[in-house]
Amino acid sequence: MRNFIITVNGKEYSVGVEEVGAEQTTSVVTESKPAAVSAPAPAAKKSGTQVPSPFPGLVKNLLVAEGATVKKDQPILVLEAMKMDNDITAPCDGVVSFNVAKGANVESNAVLAVIA
Repeated sequence: MRNFIITVNGKEYSVGVEEVGAEQTTSVVTESKPAAVSAPAPAAKKSGTQVPSPFPGLVKNLLVAEGATVKKDQPILVLEAMKMDNDITAPCDGVVSFNVAKGANVESNAVLAVIA
């Protein structure tokens, strides 16, 4: 059996998947603690300047590619809140690494990206 952690609608689940042809036929699905953001696991923290979410919202669009070089105050993503689009800008020059994906719901102060 192989174990995976998946995130569905901001909630994490630990899932056991049985390999085809294996002798055991049981699988286990347990609910884990809810995740505030659909993002990489906290253990994979990146160093650099963090770009926090100023408010809860929906990541509507990523304006630059992962690993792109950005300039200070350049828009890097669009965060929708209360039916309004808000450009989130880079706080400094550097290379952007996103912690969220298009369509993710985020809470206030969630780390959206890191500029290194």
